[in-house]
Amino acid sequence: MRTALPALLAFCSVAAVAGAQSPSERVDSSAASAVAVTPAAPQLARIPARDSATRALITRVRADPNALPVPVADSFSVGNRVVPADASEPGTVAVARGDLDVFGTILGDAIAVGGDVVVHPGGHVQGSALSALGRVRADGGVVDGEMRTLQGPIGPIAGGARAAAAMSAKGATLLALKISLGWLVLLCLIAIGVLMFAERYLEGVVETVERAFSRSFWAGVVGQLALLPAFLVLIVALAITLVGILLIPFGVVAFWVAAAGLTTIGFLALAQVTGQALLRGRAREALTDRGATLRALVIGVVLYTGLWVVAAAFAWSPIVGGVLRGIAFAVCWVAATTGFGAALLSRAGTRRDTPAPAPAGRPSVPPPMDWQTPTPIGGVVAARRPTPAPMKEIR
Repeated sequence: MRTALPALLAFCSVAAVAGAQSPSERVDSSAASAVAVTPAAPQLARIPARDSATRALITRVRADPNALPVPVADSFSVGNRVVPADASEPGTVAVARGDLDVFGTILGDAIAVGGDVVVHPGGHVQGSALSALGRVRADGGVVDGEMRTLQGPIGPIAGGARAAAAMSAKGATLLALKISLGWLVLLCLIAIGVLMFAERYLEGVVETVERAFSRSFWAGVVGQLALLPAFLVLIVALAITLVGILLIPFGVVAFWVAAAGLTTIGFLALAQVTGQALLRGRAREALTDRGATLRALVIGVVLYTGLWVVAAAFAWSPIVGGVLRGIAFAVCWVAATTGFGAALLSRAGTRRDTPAPAPAGRPSVPPPMDWQTPTPIGGVVAARRPTPAPMKEIR
């Protein structure tokens, strides 16, 4: 009884105080209790542990020197994300495989990997904005820091060196082999075309190479050194007159096409001489003259271009490949220079010191003889009748 009496008095005092509250105070207390029981905002979706592709992309972005400081993959959220106009994010906001739309304020950086960063009117990014494989757009908003976009290959090395470093040694070797073999096929086709349509000029250059090899080499060196001065003289000569000014584009193209043509026919001539030297003493196997020439020409082209093919096969080794490429360049430069000089000396094969052989099927004309005299009969040549010596008088 003694213990129940104080408890009853306390309950009555509390009930009296609650009854004395106003209706507005009771409403405020109910609202406060309602706010207290409101559930929290749902958590953002994080990158699953099994999504290795997205995590690997974020790792490459973190290692790229053109990127901003990027947080770890566990700090990213997956999918589109919106920062409301009345919201203020205290640090860096990073999303993956989605867009980041900023209407409010981000106190750190705004980062999107595989999506866009869009700062809308009223949006404010106090740090920098970065988008990998997307775009950064300040669509009426403000970005205090830098705005960077990463496109193409992403990794630890930037620019064209990044793609070269990403290429494996096997891929580099295969690419070099494709290029060298392509040049080999192209030169063989050019050789066949020259043999078919310009055999006479090729023979003239070949004769010059065989007759004066060292002279052709030094003529080629001088010709290479004189190319640029000759080109400038041509431009000045054309610029003197009004008609010449109009012909300058055609003159430029014609000059360098002629230089390339002389170099090509000279290189093919030296390749033919090299092929003939390798096949000397072997049976011709019932080949025609043109067939033998074609075989020698193709063998020479394959020999010179094969040096580049061998160098390309060692592209995976910088030291060995570099040495082989140097050897191939030196040999081909000597061949091209000598051929170019022979083409200059022979005037592209049109000048010969020895008479050209008569075409097949056409009889050769015998050289004229001094003792033959023409007669009026239809141009028939008759021999002069020998005159007998005078007889001595008989006494």
